[in-house]
Amino acid sequence: MRFEATRTVRFADCDPAGIVFFPQYLVMVNTLVEQWFDEGLRVPYADVIGARRTGLPTVRLEADFTAISRHGERLAQRLAVRHLGRSSLHLQHEFHGGDGLRLRVRQVLVCTSLATHRPQPIPDDLRAAMQAYLETA
Repeated sequence: MRFEATRTVRFADCDPAGIVFFPQYLVMVNTLVEQWFDEGLRVPYADVIGARRTGLPTVRLEADFTAISRHGERLAQRLAVRHLGRSSLHLQHEFHGGDGLRLRVRQVLVCTSLATHRPQPIPDDLRAAMQAYLETA
């Protein structure tokens, strides 16, 4: 199963040429992860960071930019878990426009304590919710 969302490319996402400025795609990826927690996992991301004091920093990021996206376009965003380890998870994101793939990102997140900034096991409730999005290659 994949988490899916739709996002409109905003003026603030674009460079003077009217296309998405590539770092803005990474902001969109981060927003999609938060949305996945809130809507897909049904665990508010703000609570994970705030009340639980659990971090999920990105430790690896690989992106393939395959086509441009323009101001006003709707992007279909897809997120899947490719690997679920003890304290890390590997995500794959794909953004599609009306005429095909625009972006593919492979991201590794590590679960950490915000008190110590050291890795810790992914909490059981998060792991159980994430299992539903685990894909095999």
